[in-house]
Amino acid sequence: MTERPELLWGLEDRQARPPLTVTRVAAAGIALADEAGMAAVSMQQVAGRLGVTKMALYRHVVSKAELVAVMIEIAVGAPPDLGGEQGWRPKLAEWARLMRETWQRHPWLPAATVGERAMGPREIGWTEAAVAALEGTGLTGGQRIDAVFLLSGHIRNTQSAATAGTQPWHRDQRLRGQIAAHGDRFPALVAATADATGDSSWEFGLARIFDGLTQLIAAS
Repeated sequence: MTERPELLWGLEDRQARPPLTVTRVAAAGIALADEAGMAAVSMQQVAGRLGVTKMALYRHVVSKAELVAVMIEIAVGAPPDLGGEQGWRPKLAEWARLMRETWQRHPWLPAATVGERAMGPREIGWTEAAVAALEGTGLTGGQRIDAVFLLSGHIRNTQSAATAGTQPWHRDQRLRGQIAAHGDRFPALVAATADATGDSSWEFGLARIFDGLTQLIAAS
């Protein structure tokens, strides 16, 4: 007779449950972050979502920082293929569009991808693709890298109110209402926000960055 008859109960559940892996742990963290933000992600919460103990997670990720690093690497996806005959500007426009869509699917990514930290080949590959798009333009290596970081900063700042570096004047209806209520103090802002629409800050900034790079490339 077995000394642990409880092992015989719940065998079907244990057999049906997929094995715990780094990818599965990270996927649970991504789902939590997508639903409730990065503040909702903890080893305990991820373990609960997977139906395992917190200690079981430590066999796959040794800390929350490591968990987040894997989450980022999976969430960013494979870097885009920007090959073809088109020039640098449409290539970077496509790169920016795809990165923005990725960050919109995972709104926690902009804040999670700042500062010094470990980065994987997928995330690095995104930067590689953008820098490679500027090859043959006459820009120096440093200028190509700086151009990509400038473009990334623009995507980050126009991604959401939570990560924006400036107030979202044309999106925040409460803010616009406050300005309008004191129109005598802020007449220029009242006039400017009246015809600000949609993604004007995104489109305007992207075009100005590309215009500036066009002039720099022509000068080089």
